[in-house]
Amino acid sequence: MTDAIRLTDYARGGGCACKIPPGELEAMVAGLGATGGSTDLLVGLENGDDAAVVRLDERTGLVCTADFFTPVVDDAYDWGRIAAANALSDVYAMGGTPLVALNLLCWPRGVLPPELAREVLRGGLDVAREANCHLAGGHSVDDDGPKYGLAVTGVVRPEELITLDAGRAGLPLSLTKPLGVGVLNTRHKQTGERFGEAVASMARLNRDAARAAVDAGIRCGTDVTGFGLLGHASKLARASRLTVAIDMAAVPYLAGAREALRDGYVSGGTRRNLDWVTPWTDFGTAGESERLLLADAQTSGGLLVAGEVPGGTVIGELLPASDHLIRLR
Repeated sequence: MTDAIRLTDYARGGGCACKIPPGELEAMVAGLGATGGSTDLLVGLENGDDAAVVRLDERTGLVCTADFFTPVVDDAYDWGRIAAANALSDVYAMGGTPLVALNLLCWPRGVLPPELAREVLRGGLDVAREANCHLAGGHSVDDDGPKYGLAVTGVVRPEELITLDAGRAGLPLSLTKPLGVGVLNTRHKQTGERFGEAVASMARLNRDAARAAVDAGIRCGTDVTGFGLLGHASKLARASRLTVAIDMAAVPYLAGAREALRDGYVSGGTRRNLDWVTPWTDFGTAGESERLLLADAQTSGGLLVAGEVPGGTVIGELLPASDHLIRLR
């Protein structure tokens, strides 16, 4: 009976597209800095980095993050894998290594069977094992709709920390996963069509890309999730006080992404992303379709880093600050 249940029917949005819009979120947290003013807080709320980092000693920083969301695919096991990979990505995006995680599960008891929740948890456990990260318990609540993710703690060497504000003009900009999962997930939610390449991309850990970035001396970057490439690139540009130039023809996409966009499968989150970045983006010759794809709300996307990384694609460069945070060319 569980095979006939479509989890995405129980989600208003899918995956990271269900995030609170970036403009609203910025206004919500404005002025809510860390307490105490300790210099041991290496990364806090200031720039919207992927995780908080606290210095334990000269050689070790503690990386803390939490991430959970509504179903992005109908298969419960795949959803668990994707949600876990997405949460672990916040640690990798800081140049760190995850050590231990806790499950965060919201489940509508009496609406969805517990067997499906077990499959979600099994998917998360398998990805945590792949990451060599302990998954030890967690927290669950009875809720109106299903949500799942992890609270993750990791470690990072302070000298290897990757942050949004460490960019320098002249560095290339690389992306380590193709875009397009947003429009494909929206198509899946509305039609039931399955996109194996998209699932594989979302469930793939950013571990190897992060290690390659650290080994290459990269110290500026983030991951690309619910705010889309343009949204996350604008946060990097603002924090580093630079302009991000993106070569539209160089950006990689998953198979079927352009067709999904053409057929109208665009989430509300993607349109809100585009509205948010429009005031400080020079779109050049980019039409609406290209703008929407670049703003597409990703779930468990790749890393966006200032530098060249093996396996990544150079999609632009960092330029001295101008009157726009982003320039498409």
